Amino acid sequence: MADVGGSSGGATTTTQRIKGWFPERVQLHIAMLALQFGYAGFHVVSRAALNMGISKIVFPVYRNILAFVLLLPFAYFLEKKERPPINLNFLTQFFLLAIVGITANQGFYLLGLDNTSPTFASAIQNSVPAITFLMAAVLRIEKVRLDRKDGISKVVGTLFCIAGASVITLYKGPTIYSPSPSLNKVREMSPVLQSLGDANGKSWTLGCLFLIGHCLSWSGWLVLQAPVLKNYPARLSFTSYQCFFGILQFLVLAAFMERDLNAWAIHTGSELFSVFYAGVVASGIAFAIQIWCIDKGGPVFVALYQPVQTLVVALMASVALGEEFYLGGIIGAVLIITGLYLVLWGKNEERKFMLYEKQPHGITSQTKSSIVQPLLSQSNQNV
Repeated sequence: MADVGGSSGGATTTTQRIKGWFPERVQLHIAMLALQFGYAGFHVVSRAALNMGISKIVFPVYRNILAFVLLLPFAYFLEKKERPPINLNFLTQFFLLAIVGITANQGFYLLGLDNTSPTFASAIQNSVPAITFLMAAVLRIEKVRLDRKDGISKVVGTLFCIAGASVITLYKGPTIYSPSPSLNKVREMSPVLQSLGDANGKSWTLGCLFLIGHCLSWSGWLVLQAPVLKNYPARLSFTSYQCFFGILQFLVLAAFMERDLNAWAIHTGSELFSVFYAGVVASGIAFAIQIWCIDKGGPVFVALYQPVQTLVVALMASVALGEEFYLGGIIGAVLIITGLYLVLWGKNEERKFMLYEKQPHGITSQTKSSIVQPLLSQSNQNV
């Protein structure tokens, strides 16, 4: 018995040592950096897939099939007790949410990415929290207090994000950065990287408009899903149903827009990797990491790492795609990221104020529950 106790004690000591080397806060930062690299890779891999000629309809079909196959067993076994019985009303809501959150969201994203670049697609996505707040305020779901600093911060942050998206769309500007000769040599030495080179013949303004449509549909999905989640709190099952309906919707589009059967074939290992990465890494693994990070660190902590993704995308795209950076895109990205932080700071201050009001010495808050804060937890799963 003494040996058993000693072994147990030794095991506990080893576990404590590991926790001492990597406390939870450090684990959270490592996980968030890994998450941003994963999503950054998705932007570059998706653009590479488009450059290789993969169909804009076939790509999301395969991606959502992989995501659905990954999510389904977890949803079925982990949410048996909390999953409400399905009915026609829920199915209708899931179908409509899939139109906004998957079909329109992913469709606009690929069309926008095809005409711009991964860096600017990632930069514009930073505006989603602000656009979500604006939609919620217009629909009177979010209450705006202009007599408090948190309300002013959210409004100013939203205006910054709108201004940044407008600059990216309307002003391309001169080239600020081109890949260095050393990076070009790296690309020349790799036939794979050469084949991923940035495509020509882009319609920059049209691409930015598509990306704004992507952000609007993403934000609309965040707002519209809130009342559904109140009645159907099983998030994994909720997402699985939407993936399923998204697959059906893309298949219907394919029946009219992609009649070439050859487009459904995976011709190269690079195409197979891009589809696998999008479905497994960017939708499955990243979703699991994100849930853990939000559970341990909170949605604001997760959202604050979003601009890191833009920086990583810029570095990856420069090496893999030979992407150049333009003045308009850099100015717009700075405005959008500044707006993101202003909105998140306002949300954080609002939460503190609401907690203070709920104390015994304060007045019970009459402010409606926030639409943005709890929804940031799923903001990246349907990119």
